[in-house]
Amino acid sequence: MERVSKFFRSTVAGPLVALLVVVGLVTLATDRFFMMANLSNVSLQVAPVAIVAIGATLVILTGGIDLSPGSTVALVCCTLAILVKKMGLPLPVGIFLVLLLGVACGAVNGFLSTYGRIPSFIVTLATMSIFRGLAFLITGGTPIFSVSDALEPIFYGKFLGIPLPFYYVVVFYALASLFLRNTIQGRAIYAVGGNESAARLTGLAVNRSKMVAFLIAGLTAGIAGVLTTAWLNSGSPNYGAELGLQSIAAAVIGGASLVGGYGSMVATLIGALTVAVVQNGLNLLTVPASWQEITLGIVIIAAVGLDMWKGTFGRSLARIFRQS
Repeated sequence: MERVSKFFRSTVAGPLVALLVVVGLVTLATDRFFMMANLSNVSLQVAPVAIVAIGATLVILTGGIDLSPGSTVALVCCTLAILVKKMGLPLPVGIFLVLLLGVACGAVNGFLSTYGRIPSFIVTLATMSIFRGLAFLITGGTPIFSVSDALEPIFYGKFLGIPLPFYYVVVFYALASLFLRNTIQGRAIYAVGGNESAARLTGLAVNRSKMVAFLIAGLTAGIAGVLTTAWLNSGSPNYGAELGLQSIAAAVIGGASLVGGYGSMVATLIGALTVAVVQNGLNLLTVPASWQEITLGIVIIAAVGLDMWKGTFGRSLARIFRQS
């Protein structure tokens, strides 16, 4: 029973239970969820959210917040479309340049919120508007379609019958987990979020740790932007509008503390899967977009509540079994 209690106190218990509950409810609501074609769609839909959630989690671990990744995705999509279709650059060159653009967006957020000492909420709220405004500016508000035939295999290609985005997610989360658990900088991010003053007194470069988190957040938004462009073979300033909220939702559902210092990549991945399953289920049931937003908010509250109470539940369950 000690194992049961330990599991319910773990970082993945709450998010995993929430995911299983959501899968169960969707399965009861529609018999199409476990069809292979639909599961393939889920693996495609979860990729941009899950990848952006990596960066969102790192920023949250430092005690900050990033509201701008959706706008960064839009700017990256539009820039890639212009570079490749209108300027004729080779696709690999265009992808490399827009990934640098994503990192630059993260650098702006990081510099202003650390060295500029402006709260990250305010900075990223402002850059959320600025980046999307730039996307509208460079496109004139007009989507750019049919960017390149070479884009679609990046997203729709398969290896061993499994969609490539599945592998992208696995690789990026493995790298992110190794970074957090096995590098000095990764552990410093936890320390800064846990107690910034103590981290500073112990000699940790607090501003550098925050900058690294924002830089990686910009990079993951850039990667998601490339995948979104490949997914739709187009660029539009309206793309990525919900990715900011969804990535934060994935991190929060995964149990990341909004005050910093607590969370894990595995739990965030479970949170991203939960968000994707909720949206997929609502789409299968043809639920209007307004109710989809309401449902996502309810799921976030329920998941966070479950995660907050999981330790108490685990201890109570262990006592019940010991008494019996």
